[in-house]
Amino acid sequence: MGITRRHFAAAGALALAAASLPAQAESADEAAVKKALDDLAKAMMAADKAGLEAVVADQLSFGHTTGRIQGKADFVAEIADKKTMYKSITPTELTVAVMGNNAIARHIDAVEAQAGERAISLKLVVLQVWVKDGGAWKLLAHQGTKI
Repeated sequence: MGITRRHFAAAGALALAAASLPAQAESADEAAVKKALDDLAKAMMAADKAGLEAVVADQLSFGHTTGRIQGKADFVAEIADKKTMYKSITPTELTVAVMGNNAIARHIDAVEAQAGERAISLKLVVLQVWVKDGGAWKLLAHQGTKI
């Protein structure tokens, strides 16, 4: 049996029907992780110690593009003490996958910062692991790689 115009018409109709279906709605947890990610970026740019402590887990593992790994205390202190000052953090292509009390966020970031006298301008691909702790989403792990 060969492929006929009827087969093409049926395939086209199915493709059109699939394209017209509404996109799956974002879950409340996915939206909450995205908000936590936004809260993290705002706290980093404001050097807001309380804001940073509220959005990162006590067991934080923050991996920088240089290979340096920081725990929560070092990460918060470096920003709050303005050793590194973030001027802008612009995430794009953000995806969030929630699995119970854990979530994975992937995104591309454009980052502008100042570390001492050194200006930093990076484009990164980022993988983050978030954990729901006491009803709030907290950053557990972060790894960025230059692109």
